[in-house]
Amino acid sequence: MTEPMQADQEEVPEAVPEAAPTPKEQLKLYHVRFRDGLQPKAASSKISNLVRGETVMVQTDHGPEPALVAGAGIELTPINLDKPLELLPILRRASTDELGKYQNLLQREEEARRYCQGRIQDFGLGMKLLQVERYFNGSKVIFYFSSETRVDFRDLVKALVQEFRTRVEMRQIGVRHETQMLGGIGCCGRELCCSLFMKDFVPVSIKMAKEQDLPLNPAKISGVCNRLLCCLTHEYETYKALKKGMPKVGRQISFEDRLYKVNSCKTLNGTVSVTAVDDARDTRTLSREEWEQGVSSVKGKELDERPPVSSRPVPVAAKPLAAPRPSTGRPQPGSKQLPASSRPPAPGRKPPTPLSQAPAVKPAPSRNQGGRPGSEPSEPGGKPLATKPSRSRRSKGRRKGKQP
Repeated sequence: MTEPMQADQEEVPEAVPEAAPTPKEQLKLYHVRFRDGLQPKAASSKISNLVRGETVMVQTDHGPEPALVAGAGIELTPINLDKPLELLPILRRASTDELGKYQNLLQREEEARRYCQGRIQDFGLGMKLLQVERYFNGSKVIFYFSSETRVDFRDLVKALVQEFRTRVEMRQIGVRHETQMLGGIGCCGRELCCSLFMKDFVPVSIKMAKEQDLPLNPAKISGVCNRLLCCLTHEYETYKALKKGMPKVGRQISFEDRLYKVNSCKTLNGTVSVTAVDDARDTRTLSREEWEQGVSSVKGKELDERPPVSSRPVPVAAKPLAAPRPSTGRPQPGSKQLPASSRPPAPGRKPPTPLSQAPAVKPAPSRNQGGRPGSEPSEPGGKPLATKPSRSRRSKGRRKGKQP
């Protein structure tokens, strides 16, 4: 006989093996350049053996475009891949047909540049043609130009459309973008920041040059574009933080129980050049620790020399009252005059009679005012008196036979 199965026996489920995490694809960072002289763009690719100068196809907003590899970067780890990256994806290496089409594209852009430059001279337009960009699929041609004033290029666009049989776009750019597009060497001897790595232009002010103790000479703080140097913004925050506690030029500080006047400050070194107030020949250079103690001692001395401020209010002395002047009967300046009925009569004069006791005055008889209403004389019964109608001078002249 078989033993019955126990009711309290439980079945143990088999352990399900955990799924292995899918390995994330490894990407590598590259710098690609769509045209010679343009700023390189950051791109990522699964291909890890791309070399400098190789032509690849990059996905853009208007379709795949050929580009040259300008350099290779680091490999992007899976941790960095979780963050949103603004990188252009590299699709593949360019094929032989795409390489031939790319070389033909560059030639057609140069031809379009020469044709457009000739049309600008024919129409007499005040504009400077900078660059021509043609899409790889041939859907659009973009002409970049700069001008100091507004230009009417409608006739020029018609001629370009008739010549190339495609969409034509004219883009006017500023002086900074013109320098970024053309490139060049700055006063530091290196390539311009705008054409090397800067994406957006930030506002630059003369205050940044003053904060960095630079000479306010336009020739020394201006770039190739005749605008303030963009590199003034790179170290502005650092200088601002270092200068936060330093004494200003012309301020007096205490050192070795003597007062010194600040002549100049070296922000990067943290030193201050001072001259003694009582002896102009005594000039020293103080370190950060020395001038910090001098500033704190002067502040403490100023606080000690301040007079104590009492919390009780200071009583104000009351002004003595002026003696009353004798009455002369005339009104004093600034005093209110009483009406004539309430003022006492002057000595020797008769008091005025009130209006209620004044005798009634009879109205004067009204005269005829040329037939105006309310001016006719009336009889005792209230009826108007019969008067002879008056004639005007014109009616009298007509009656006598005279012309008006």
